[in-house]
Order: sequence, then C-alpha cells, then structure tokens
Amino acid sequence: MKLTGIHHLTAVTANAKGNHDFYTQALGMRLVKKTVNQDDVSAYHLFYGDGRASPGSDITFFDWPVGRERRGTHSVVHTALRVTGEKTLAWWKERLDAHRIDNSGIVERDGRLWIDFEDPEGQRLGLVDDGGRGDPSHAWERSPVPAEHQIRGLGPITLSVPTIERTALVLTAGMDMRAARDYRRGESPVHVFEMGEGGPAAELHVAVEPHLPPAQPGAGGVHHVAFRTPDDETYADAAQRLQAMRAPSSGPVDRYYFRSLYFREPNGILFEIATDGPGFATDEPMESLGERLALPPFLEPRRAEIEAGLKPL
Repeated sequence: MKLTGIHHLTAVTANAKGNHDFYTQALGMRLVKKTVNQDDVSAYHLFYGDGRASPGSDITFFDWPVGRERRGTHSVVHTALRVTGEKTLAWWKERLDAHRIDNSGIVERDGRLWIDFEDPEGQRLGLVDDGGRGDPSHAWERSPVPAEHQIRGLGPITLSVPTIERTALVLTAGMDMRAARDYRRGESPVHVFEMGEGGPAAELHVAVEPHLPPAQPGAGGVHHVAFRTPDDETYADAAQRLQAMRAPSSGPVDRYYFRSLYFREPNGILFEIATDGPGFATDEPMESLGERLALPPFLEPRRAEIEAGLKPL
C-alpha cells in the first residue's frame, strides 16, 4: 500500500457544542466541515483542521449520546497534534494554563518535546514539536491562536494492543510500514512504524499493554484512525492488497469528500484508508468551510429532516 501518513482521526463526543467550543476556541482549529455521520444521520460529524482543510490535519468527531469511554487496550489511546518549535510549546503551555487545562508541561519522549493534556471529555491529546517536518501548514486567519503557533496537523497516533506480533505483521507485510524504533512510555514498550517520508505526520506508535482490560467505547474515546493514500490508483491498489490478504473489509466506500476503505487490524482497532481528494471544498467555497450544514448529494433530499434532528452548535 502506498500510504503517506495519517489522514484523519475520528473520535466520539457526547457534547457537540462543548466539543466545538474547545477545538475552535481553546485549540484554535478551524471547523472545516459540519456534516453528519453518513451511516447515522442523527449524529453530527465535525471536522477540525488547518486553514485549508489539508489532508492530515483533521481530527473529527461523531456526536453520540453515550457515556464515557472505559479506557483499556485494543484501542487508540493518544492523538498528537503537531506544532513547530520549543518556543511554540512554551506558548501553548501558557495558553493551556490560562484555560485551566491540566497538562504535563513540556516533557521529552521518544527524542521529541511534548505537552500531554485532555479535552473536557477525557480525549487524550498531546502537542508535539514536529521540527517542521511534514506538508506545509496553512494558518487560519480567524483563529484565536497566532499563525506561528497554530496546530499544523496530526501525528503520531498511538495504539494500545495486548500483543504486538500480529499487528506488526499487518502493518509491515500488509500495509508496507517500516519498523523504525522502540521506546518506553512508563512501563509499556512502544514500537514505532513509519509510512512515506516518515516523521511525526507519518508515524503510528503501538504500545504493548497486556495488563490492561479491553477498552469499552464511549465519549472521550476514538472510533478509528485513517491513513492517507494519494489518489484513486493507490486506493484501488490498497483494496486489492486487502483482498489478496483475505482481510475482511468494507470494500470501497465513497464518502464524497474522499474515498474510504475500512478494516480491523488483528486486535480489533478500526483502520481506514482514505484518499487525499476530492477534498472539503468540493461543495463549499474554501473561505466559508464549516459555516453551514454540508450534506453529500445522496443526503441532500433529506436536508429538512436531518436539520430538524440536530442541535445548533
């Protein structure tokens, strides 16, 4: 598979209004698409990204009326948001403190500087100094965060599994990732796998934690992680690879803004392969992304019904 990095990560919120306020105001990200879960139109699907909704910059949320996640293994346990430079991390430390957001302060882990914190529902996040690696970022001019300190994108993403062997085989032999290095986080060994050119935007970290119980989904948890594939040709190649591996998958799914392919790795964590395009400006002007409810064409005839079932943000 030709995977170039993290495409997006989709998590769960039970408070769409509070979620919107936190990610756009406290973190200064842009709401780049306000739409619905295409398989459950009673739920928002909110996408937050950089100023131009670049692939690899989006953390997204399904809005479901559920209780909190019970933490454990067999799950995505940490989502890093990339920024550049120690001065920027110091600026973020002051901002998090000013917003009364508990945080770790600046710590070193895996040879990089981080600040770990959580959103109001317990979503585990971190800011990481990416050293400027990855695609160029695009600032959002209406963000409360100055352009030089804005979040550039996602990565690395950390999974927790009870055993590494079968997951590592799928990542390397199945998905063409490279085993890069290992480190420890507390008592847990963490294995780093790279895609494309590598670097934080193109890394998956896998913590081995057999002592933990299986996670139970809920608000503050992660639904799935998506990986970038550049175009329809590489997307078709990925579908053929999964078929050759006899790996159960969704088959091709057209999400209108990108094409998707879903499957579970051996510990049950949901993966998605997603194309970079067509992108979120397909049905809205770039300058007004996220300002109205966007629906793909097949849902547009149900707009009145769908809007009636959603709470205003």
